Amino acid sequence: MSLASEELSHRLRALLAPVPFVTEQKMFGGRAFMLSGNMLVAATKQGSLLVRVSRHASQQLLSLPGAAPMTMGARTMAGFLEVSGDVLEDDAALADWMNRARLFVATLPPK
Repeated sequence: MSLASEELSHRLRALLAPVPFVTEQKMFGGRAFMLSGNMLVAATKQGSLLVRVSRHASQQLLSLPGAAPMTMGARTMAGFLEVSGDVLEDDAALADWMNRARLFVATLPPK
């Protein structure tokens, strides 16, 4: 993993420390954080954050700074956004994105 991914993963661990049922696994060339088996967020090797949100909310959230659709090759992944690392330098912004993901993923059945 890259230094940017490691640093972001460390910050995510600190935010998620009090949350039960969170696990980590390597994914997307970085580190994914799972809540009850569902992907919550992932730190990419470039230092951006993949965020799981509802398909409905993703359209509205695209208007926020640094937010873009998540793409894998030529495919856009519905219900996921990629937030650029420069936006995440602010701890409050990182916490806001984490909370958006947690609110949505908490509605999903455990895997």
